[in-house]
Amino acid sequence: MSRVVFLCRLDELPDGQSRGFDPLGTGNDTLLVVRQGRDLHAWRNDCPHQAGTVMAWRKDAYLNRDGNRIVCHAHGAQFDIATGVCTLGPCLGQALTRVPLLLDSADHVHAVIDG
Repeated sequence: MSRVVFLCRLDELPDGQSRGFDPLGTGNDTLLVVRQGRDLHAWRNDCPHQAGTVMAWRKDAYLNRDGNRIVCHAHGAQFDIATGVCTLGPCLGQALTRVPLLLDSADHVHAVIDG
């Protein structure tokens, strides 16, 4: 069973940047969102190279210096923002797990969480 969880307003996600969220209140960011204009890409904060490894080296730091790839700072793996596929690193060809998002008419961002 899935549930819809409010994350933030669109204007709280800076364009071209990433942000972590804890939609289930676990005390840790379990998903990350990258904004590119009005396109939003959400992924579980879990590197496919080693299960349970969080991606950021500090709060909300999921992107490389150029802002064009998601990076696992534990392994150096780089992932395409739109597809989540690893393009460089130890998990080449593997992919992040997508988290579906909903953007409502009031520009509120919601995650669709399984479980």
